[in-house]
Amino acid sequence: MGAVGNSASATPTTNELLRAVPFALVIGVICAVTLMALSWVAERLQVVIWEVLPAAWGLETPDGVPWWWTIGILTLTGLLVGATVRWAPGHAGHDPATTGMIAPPLPPRALPGLALALALGLAGGVSLGPENPIIALNVALAVWLLSSRGRPEAEPNVPVVLATSGTIGALFATPVAAAILITEAFAERGADGRRLFDRLFLPLVSAGAGSVTMYAVGAPTFAVELEPYADPSAWDLLAAPAVAIVAVLLVSLGAYALPHVHRAFHAIGSPVLALGLGGLVLGVLGVLGGPLTLFKGLEEMKELTASADDLAWSQLLVVGVVKIAALLVATAAGFRGGRIFPAVFIGVALGLAAAQLVPTVHPAVAVAGGVLGAVIAVDRDGWIALFMAAVVVGDVGLLPLLCLSLAPLWLVARVLPEMQAAPPADGRPEFAALAGRR
Repeated sequence: MGAVGNSASATPTTNELLRAVPFALVIGVICAVTLMALSWVAERLQVVIWEVLPAAWGLETPDGVPWWWTIGILTLTGLLVGATVRWAPGHAGHDPATTGMIAPPLPPRALPGLALALALGLAGGVSLGPENPIIALNVALAVWLLSSRGRPEAEPNVPVVLATSGTIGALFATPVAAAILITEAFAERGADGRRLFDRLFLPLVSAGAGSVTMYAVGAPTFAVELEPYADPSAWDLLAAPAVAIVAVLLVSLGAYALPHVHRAFHAIGSPVLALGLGGLVLGVLGVLGGPLTLFKGLEEMKELTASADDLAWSQLLVVGVVKIAALLVATAAGFRGGRIFPAVFIGVALGLAAAQLVPTVHPAVAVAGGVLGAVIAVDRDGWIALFMAAVVVGDVGLLPLLCLSLAPLWLVARVLPEMQAAPPADGRPEFAALAGRR
């Protein structure tokens, strides 16, 4: 694989890029298969927990399951994830509160525990998405695959970039999101003498392979059903950034609280107790906000959009605020998962609330603004926020408006904290009870 073996400053030849394409394609397909496999396991387990067992035991109510079932299942989920973090080899990977979407590669021994913790959290209703753990799993597999070919020291960033791209392409069913994310990463790391598209070529191949694989199995999309945006007005130039700024301010309240809540949970010492307590709090929040505030939020935001006309703006606002609190608690307590999926749900809920409160605001404009603000609050990346807002509303005609909205939004967001806690300065493990076991 010639492109992998080159130095960071060398420009690869066309033949080297071509020889690397099969490896990129394989990585992309593996990333999609890993995502599908874990999602399938989590979805089957979710059906058993939330539908089969309540029905078999006669516990179903007109609103779903009893309140005590929600609290009990999330508490049990927390205890099981905590036990996995405590005793699984590698302790289920990195603390999600202290890492972004791309983290250092994990050792292979940590992958089973991470996969188990992710599946339990997704099935149990924890308000986190799959993106961070799935990326970590696929990066570790890609590093292992490259090492198994006898090139463990050859440009180590290559498997990380390809696996990240393939996973992002699979998660969002399009290689565009991966191109945006990797371009941002390359820009942060500085130029290395190669053309930008030379550096993006293999990641795009991997992302494309992951996306096509997901398309082949009919993967769900982020788009929600909204009234078409057919009549733009000058009012939209104020409405979109206003909703986005309100969203970023509300989510940033959670970002302000995250380091303190994270410190409080981890002061408990035992991940079993800390995550059990976290699950209990998530259960109470699930009862307060309703079943739509549980889980990662992809299908739930579509259900919320479909029922928005039957809800008051205050009810929609409560749903969004409860989801912010659930995201805060799930992240701080140490559940394995990502923040983009729930952030998109939060943006949809806040946008629908704004459209109900001020009927002159078009729902597509409000939802796009809400998603733009919520995503940029949890992951300080304007490109990903812009992309997710456009994908959710499914209307490229809103892109000029969103680009204009991004300017004032960024000026506000850049002075607010990102939803991420700092790792311990002394390098201690995430829970005191793990000291000496790493």
